[in-house]
Amino acid sequence: MTWWRRTSPNPQPKPQPSRSARQKSLLVWIVGPATLGVFVGLGVYGLLPLDRLTPLVFDAYQRLHPRAEAGAPVTIVDIDESSMAKLGQWPWPRSTIGQIVDRLGELGAASIAFDMVFPEPDRSSLTQAAADLERAGAKVELPTGGPSLDNDTRLAEAFGRNNVVAGIVVSNETDNPLPAPKAGFSFAGADPHLYLPQNRGGVTDLKPLTDAAAGVGFFSFPPSTDGIVRVLPLISSAQGQLYPTLSLEALRVAQGAKSIIIRSTGASGDADTGVTAMTALRDGDLDVPTGPRGEFWVYFSGLPSMATIPAATLLDPKASAAIADKIAGHIILVGTSAVGLRDLVATPTDASMPGVRVHAEIIDQILGKTFISRPDWARGAEIFAALVLGFILVAIAQRAGAIASAGGAIVLVAVALGGSWAGFVDGQLLLDPILPAGAVLAVFAVTMPLLLLLTDREKQFVRGAFGRYLAPSLVERLSDNPNALKLGGETRELTTLFSDIRGFTSMSEKLEPDALTDLLNSFLTPMTDVLLNSEATIDKYMGDAIMAFWNAPLDIADHRRKSCLAALQMLDALNRLNAERGSQIRIGVGLNTGNACVGNLGSAQRFSYSAIGDSVNLASRVEGLTKSYGVSILTTEATRAGAAELAFLEADLVRVVGRREPVPVHVLLGDAAHAETPEFRALAAAHARLIAAYRAIEVEAAEAALAEATALAPPDFAKFYDLYAERLGEMRQAPPLAGWDGVFTSRQK
Repeated sequence: MTWWRRTSPNPQPKPQPSRSARQKSLLVWIVGPATLGVFVGLGVYGLLPLDRLTPLVFDAYQRLHPRAEAGAPVTIVDIDESSMAKLGQWPWPRSTIGQIVDRLGELGAASIAFDMVFPEPDRSSLTQAAADLERAGAKVELPTGGPSLDNDTRLAEAFGRNNVVAGIVVSNETDNPLPAPKAGFSFAGADPHLYLPQNRGGVTDLKPLTDAAAGVGFFSFPPSTDGIVRVLPLISSAQGQLYPTLSLEALRVAQGAKSIIIRSTGASGDADTGVTAMTALRDGDLDVPTGPRGEFWVYFSGLPSMATIPAATLLDPKASAAIADKIAGHIILVGTSAVGLRDLVATPTDASMPGVRVHAEIIDQILGKTFISRPDWARGAEIFAALVLGFILVAIAQRAGAIASAGGAIVLVAVALGGSWAGFVDGQLLLDPILPAGAVLAVFAVTMPLLLLLTDREKQFVRGAFGRYLAPSLVERLSDNPNALKLGGETRELTTLFSDIRGFTSMSEKLEPDALTDLLNSFLTPMTDVLLNSEATIDKYMGDAIMAFWNAPLDIADHRRKSCLAALQMLDALNRLNAERGSQIRIGVGLNTGNACVGNLGSAQRFSYSAIGDSVNLASRVEGLTKSYGVSILTTEATRAGAAELAFLEADLVRVVGRREPVPVHVLLGDAAHAETPEFRALAAAHARLIAAYRAIEVEAAEAALAEATALAPPDFAKFYDLYAERLGEMRQAPPLAGWDGVFTSRQK
């Protein structure tokens, strides 16, 4: 009976792990895109709190990569603590403010913009004091013919003599009337009032001051959800009029420009998308990019070298030389940092910045032509990136396991953040990484538990399917990486072992079924332990015989050597079993290494994990030869080559049934330690002389070597040398013909 006709008494069908892999892939492709679609949809419609995170990311970008200061001619005149110590408490007389304005004009200021408002008459004016005294019954006579005694009038006169931009506040908290704007506006396309921020009214200077000013601009910042100034409109609409921001108006006045030009959708050369929006803004000779509602993203630099002059210094004649170059040709912003008067705002780079510095940042940014913007295509690009990165993670998840998916998620989130960061640094673009990164994390959060669950089920399947014929360590390796198992048949280099009990047929005839079953169980259990501990895969039990192989379904390093050591350990285990039971069981073990097809083999109804091929057939033939040679373990040269340090003796050149080419076979006697003993070395030397003389047809030399080897060999090796003694006797009587190759042709399967 040939080995491939032997069948396991109870073959068990094994479900294919590939079905589990297909189920995992299908579930991931269903759940992943569904999660991605829901998340992106909720994000697009503002049903997720992502908008709160986006500004924080953009703030971080500005802190990490602030704008390089342009060095624009901007100077701040600061009403600070030192100035109040010199000139007295605030509010100062308007005449003092007028002196400061005139001094700035004398030093050549291009424009003077006030980040403050003077809405009520100056109570410190002599005319106001005289009126108060007269109401109290006093008779007051004021001098005539000299300068005006009304401080507001004197400030208005100073405004009229210089390029002053009066500050106003636009707001929806009041409907107080606002003055007419000083800047002329020309626009093409849609009416800006349709899309610009609308305000009911505001707070303005006294009419004489506003009338005398060269420009009017609002310095108020629109409220934000977290109170941080990031973006503000450069133009606002209030009471049917258009007003520029203080910084924009200061630039207009400094240039001597008369108007501000606005282009909107629908203008010549601009597409009419059906949604009114600003497309361009020009202030004098300066082009200023804005968003569709006229919004301007402030890109902060901190202005580390911008000049700041205490207000009191302007009234000190001795300081003129020191400050002249900081004023001549400069845009002057008048603000305050004094405690109690401090106009502080939070910005992305500073939790407490005087508001006047924000206007200075805008002017420096416009003159330096360094802008950050959020283009109208940004949202579409973010949605596209979210979908692409999400689907990439889905593809990774359905092809790989949970660990690879976690690594993929980290990389994809890094891609989203890195792309957004690169867009900011290289193109000054504000591209939100939150939606793409959030989409990746959402897909990961949903698919990861699914992957873990399915992977655990896959591991349980592997443990159940292979646990009966793989070593526990191999089962764990295989369950950790089921993809290492290629099902359906693959060609691998295997070392195959066949083992058989000698004389089992006659033994079974003498034993009752129960006793025979007990004998087999007692024999197969320790043999199985040895094989599993050596990382072998047990293919099948065939009555008293065992078929096992190494290097499938997982790669086994040094599998030739491990198979040889396993065969020796099987003999040791058999000796212990014989000693315990008082039995005389003997086995033959055949080993061969070569390519074989291994996988799930059988029919659609019943199949098993097994190996087939010429190398497997040869291993079976070699096991059969152990009977003829009277040895316990025979290996082919292919197996011995991978374990040459063990105690081998060359047995013969054999032409087995079904093969034309002869096969060198070797007897395995012991491990590497045994191979180093003096006894084995002497035996190996005598044995080598025997084989060489035999193949050279030198009968006398062969007989001498045989006698020496027989004396050195262990007792159970007697049959092997009896075989060679018989061959030498035949050779003496009938020498081989010329061309004899020394090959023994076996007729036994």
